[in-house]
Amino acid sequence: MTDAQQAPLPVGRFAGREEFQGLVRSALDCAAREGWPELILSDADFWDWPLGEGAVIEALNAWVRQGRRLTLLARTYDEVVRRHPRFVRWRGTWDHKITCRRSPAANAADIPSALWSPTWVLHRLDAERCVGVTGDEPNRRVLLRETLDEWLLRRSAPGFPATVLGL
Repeated sequence: MTDAQQAPLPVGRFAGREEFQGLVRSALDCAAREGWPELILSDADFWDWPLGEGAVIEALNAWVRQGRRLTLLARTYDEVVRRHPRFVRWRGTWDHKITCRRSPAANAADIPSALWSPTWVLHRLDAERCVGVTGDEPNRRVLLRETLDEWLLRRSAPGFPATVLGL
């Protein structure tokens, strides 16, 4: 790995879709490299996340093999199915380590757009303009986790099955 790949994740504000996507890629690489035990990915529909990219799938493969847990929260997973087929296949393979929740009745703007880990967080405060903050401060991580837990435990239901059974 190069020094750039091993640089610490940034702390502070970010703006723009490219920067956001780069932060997601970097965070997933770091999660694999450092062995983060848990990840929560949350967004209304994940349409602009880089989930279907080969490098992202490689990072997720490296990360999940270490006995990790992933939780996904979305209003709908329709865009994930349409835009990220590699991720959908990966999700099917690792179904036993992934929890998917959805909140279809929620307003899309209300669902947090975030990547949470016990080590570092990314929180998009305005998904439309792609503006947000990142950080590793304990206070920031706890507050975001509390917000996500509210959605996961009280405002969502299981969703996005790994397989669709039919007659």
